Amino acid sequence: MSRFVSAVRRLRAGLFASVSLHSLDLSSASAQQALAEQLPPIEVSKPDDQNRTRARAIGEGDATRPRRTVNLAPAGDGTGSSGSEAVAANSGIIGTATTVITAADIAHSPSQTLAEIIAAQTPGAQITTFYGGQIGAKTSVDLRGFGAFATANTLVLVNGRRLNDVDMAQVDLSTIPLHSIERIEVTRGNSGAVLYGDNAVGGVINIVTKTGIGGPPVTARIEAGFGSFNTKLGNVSTSLNSGPWSTSFYGNAVRTDGYRDNNRYSQENGVGNLNYTTSGLTAFLTVTGDNQELRLPGGRTVDPSIGLDELKSNRRGTSTPFNHANQQGFGATAGFAKTLVNGVDLIVDGGVRDKKQQSAFFSSPTPVPAFFTSTYVDSNLTTWSITPRLSVKSLLLGMPSQLLTGIDYYDASFQQNRGAGQRLAAWHNYDLRQQTVAGYVQHTLGVLPTTDVSYGARVQNVRLEARDNFDAAAPFNADIGALPLTSDETQYALHLGAEHRLNDTVSLFGRAARAFRTPDVDERLSSGPSFDPLTFAAIPQTFQLKTQTSHDIEGGLHIKGGGLQLQSSLYLMDLTNEVHFSPVLFYNTNLDPTRRYGSETSLSYRVNEALLLRSGMAYTRAVFREGVWAGNDVPLVSRYTASAGVTWNIRQNYLVLDATARFWSERRMDNDQAGTQKPIPANGTIDLKLSGQYERYFWSLSVNNVLNALYYDYAIASTFTDGRFSAYPLPGRTYLLKAGATF
Repeated sequence: MSRFVSAVRRLRAGLFASVSLHSLDLSSASAQQALAEQLPPIEVSKPDDQNRTRARAIGEGDATRPRRTVNLAPAGDGTGSSGSEAVAANSGIIGTATTVITAADIAHSPSQTLAEIIAAQTPGAQITTFYGGQIGAKTSVDLRGFGAFATANTLVLVNGRRLNDVDMAQVDLSTIPLHSIERIEVTRGNSGAVLYGDNAVGGVINIVTKTGIGGPPVTARIEAGFGSFNTKLGNVSTSLNSGPWSTSFYGNAVRTDGYRDNNRYSQENGVGNLNYTTSGLTAFLTVTGDNQELRLPGGRTVDPSIGLDELKSNRRGTSTPFNHANQQGFGATAGFAKTLVNGVDLIVDGGVRDKKQQSAFFSSPTPVPAFFTSTYVDSNLTTWSITPRLSVKSLLLGMPSQLLTGIDYYDASFQQNRGAGQRLAAWHNYDLRQQTVAGYVQHTLGVLPTTDVSYGARVQNVRLEARDNFDAAAPFNADIGALPLTSDETQYALHLGAEHRLNDTVSLFGRAARAFRTPDVDERLSSGPSFDPLTFAAIPQTFQLKTQTSHDIEGGLHIKGGGLQLQSSLYLMDLTNEVHFSPVLFYNTNLDPTRRYGSETSLSYRVNEALLLRSGMAYTRAVFREGVWAGNDVPLVSRYTASAGVTWNIRQNYLVLDATARFWSERRMDNDQAGTQKPIPANGTIDLKLSGQYERYFWSLSVNNVLNALYYDYAIASTFTDGRFSAYPLPGRTYLLKAGATF
């Protein structure tokens, strides 16, 4: 994807009037038992739960627990009631708005991709989807209104370890098998930056996977399915337990022709775990692998000035029949957790991730000597990391105290070759290395039986060396090399939060925080002027961009009583040096100051054991607060979003009905910072799912987009032709039938 993004940005600079190829830039384009009382849950994993998140979303039941003791329990076993109901007081980092989505929510959801599941159950979360249906690849989740650069401002974790890489590709959620997930914890706003570092501006999505620990000696699960567009899929999982040892494996594969021409998609993913668990020591090894092949259909162009409307004349067609993007990934993580003394745990883990990507953007089957019409990109990114940390739970002046401190070290090397064809010498041979060292501390204190306070800070140093080994003699070369860069920068993040329980039903929370985002390598590869916008004379790139910083405040309330749970908050976020692609200058630059503000509310009501109702709504404003676009909306952000859902166990799990509806208001097209083009229309979808289980056998039938809405949620406006744009149409009504068995 990083080559995909980089190559497309070059295309974007060269194609002034033709938006159809310009629109290829997808980078423009997500509670168990506790001790007697509750301590504010900034929780480092205990020894028997070490590969979990650092900041714990406690889950259900908090409002009825006695207060002021350390909570050692995990946030849920993935088999309990809906995470939509887990809007409890003191969930997540103190003072933040948090959503917990359980394995049961995922299993019941009619949505077919992880990004859609998160958007349907997290108020304010928006998604940008290019292909729809069974193709979750390249779909981004946007927390708090970042539009085309949502992926760079939303931090994704697996078991508390960051997956965001130093390239623009960020995290492809489709590479994580859905049935391997125990729960998803979504914390919105800047506060996650203290524990996890950069990219945690809009929020943090922590995906906690299953381990198989504590289960039967042997279990297995198989599932197969087929659906619209010749979709075929298969899932398999198994776990073994023997004494202190346990192991598990989760794998899936999917093939589909896709809704569009030249949109064939295939993907295989696997996650394997080995765990050793004793009372005072645990250790684990996790290995992951994925392989993805994706054909790229490009956008459908609309230009009223010449009477062209491909959305109507050939909605499923392609303007890029030769383009594709492939990816292969491997990762290994190992670590241990050791109780040093009562209340003091040492957790050490480290790992390596390797990602290879190849993408091709051709106007013909073979390279041609024309201006930026043939580009082949081959990249490799390897990241090593080690993240030791210490958790100390104690009493401080009679107050329950929990201190979490640690060091994060990441070493990433990135190589990219960019030329006219796969077997031709490359024009650019980029070589970048980024080393990140950070120290952090977060302290949570129960200052009163009803009041918890948390504060923390992170200091992070980033050293970058970037070089372009340019080959002027490479075939079809029309560029010049980039200037080298060596930079060394130190940034910091802050968090201060508080929660106060008025009674067992109502609690108030608030916080203030500072976060930052370091420009990724793809943004640096397309920084500085690559050519003069008037004469088109080549000018060297510079790799230089400023670090984006953000300050935000938030306040809200939790209500929990009977079957009702509600969480609502207001927030304000001011940013400087936000990174964005300039449609006028044709390269990445730092924007004038921007602002995000809005409200988010989630509500669920359990009518009885068989019926659960849930809803969410949000108002999101993302605007430029200074500069030539002051007061204009940031593109690709809808002001209003809403969702509603129902889970009805019609008869003892033999027949269960799930329904989800999502609505979003209009949004500005990508490239339309001036706000002069026609916006992307408002729309909505309804998804239904019938499922059932009899003894070891289970089945489901999903119907997505029941009303057959013909819509798109990504489009890019022409820089030079008023009214001209290119959109990525999404499927109408689709079907998916699945069946399987457990052993």
